[in-house]
Amino acid sequence: MLSDAKEYFGLARDLGKSGYFETTQSQLTFKELRLAIKEGKLVALSGIVGSGKSTTLQRIQDTLIQEKEILVAKSLAIEKSKINLATLMMALFFDLATEKDGRMPTQPERRERALLELIRKRHKPIALFIDEAHDLHGKTLIGLKRLIEVVRSGGGTLSVVLAGHPKLKNDLSRPSMEEIGARSTVFALEPFGPDRLKYIHWLIAQAVTPKVKVDALITEEALVLLSERLTTPLQFEQYLTRAFEEAYKIGQKPVGTEIVEGVLVPDIDALDARLMRNGYNVKNICDLLNSKPREINAFIRGQLPPERTQQLSSQLLAAGVPL
Repeated sequence: MLSDAKEYFGLARDLGKSGYFETTQSQLTFKELRLAIKEGKLVALSGIVGSGKSTTLQRIQDTLIQEKEILVAKSLAIEKSKINLATLMMALFFDLATEKDGRMPTQPERRERALLELIRKRHKPIALFIDEAHDLHGKTLIGLKRLIEVVRSGGGTLSVVLAGHPKLKNDLSRPSMEEIGARSTVFALEPFGPDRLKYIHWLIAQAVTPKVKVDALITEEALVLLSERLTTPLQFEQYLTRAFEEAYKIGQKPVGTEIVEGVLVPDIDALDARLMRNGYNVKNICDLLNSKPREINAFIRGQLPPERTQQLSSQLLAAGVPL
């Protein structure tokens, strides 16, 4: 946010740095997720773009580190589509090894044995966290399942926590992925629902300087409008920031509904936006439906004949893709 706008509205920090907002549902998900990790399972955390997956993942990691019952490892590689099992095993080795353990062997059999020995030496369960896991190849997911089993057979405990868009959850439920999907524990981060308005109040309250009241910055009607049109933390942070900046430019305080209406994008819930939030681009959909990019682009723009549109819609819905 513009520094002058923050000063004008009495904000001490950007809205995106407000921390973690807990709901009854998120508390339950967090509790069950921790339990699944301690049991050495393959866990998937699914949520649309901006739903707070990375924030939840970081909070779980911090909690486990503080409890000291489970050792935390994580993959830092950015290009997830190019990651293979060897890369993830290397991440485990880097986070668990000390200088005395030396380097990880490159030969497959020696590499696995060295990693198992390292896990045994640590005498604690291990949790490997992988964010943006919806881009992982199916063979890599199957390899992770096998790695968990190998560690278990060697007397250790390894859990793998995958976080990704709903595409990850849908991929795991496909018949071709039954080998791993049937053995996975999947959690979904749901939208705030009735807690949306409560979240917006909390979000602004975390950012304001002492003694500044939320209703002096933005009207309740404007907050209700935002809660009706938006769903994720990322959206609330983005459009609240825009609203405050636009109001600052014209010297208006508090922010009213007309300002909010002006910054909200008209096609915020268009089909292409909804698909992208769930992790589906044109290529993904083409692969899923065995179709061509030209047809899928026409489908997204609403330019296909009604009969073909209905056929593609039915196929996508059957695959778990929301429309």
